[in-house]
Amino acid sequence: MVLPPDDEPARCSAKGCRADAVWALRWNNPALHTPERRKLWAACEEHRDHLAGFLTARGFLRDVVPLAEAEPDPGPA
Repeated sequence: MVLPPDDEPARCSAKGCRADAVWALRWNNPALHTPERRKLWAACEEHRDHLAGFLTARGFLRDVVPLAEAEPDPGPA
């Protein structure tokens, strides 16, 4: 996910959800990404646990932070 401009709200990454996101789920796939790389999914309150569970089951979730504290992914390292 690319963070939107400051004047636009980020939307939840859950399929079909258009709610404003308040959480950033930072993850990486160790088979594809360098250890320091962090991809980002945005989540509303309702979908935070569901999205985190999906990433955790695959061993991808690294941390969850408030969206306001998330930094954009710089891209491949």
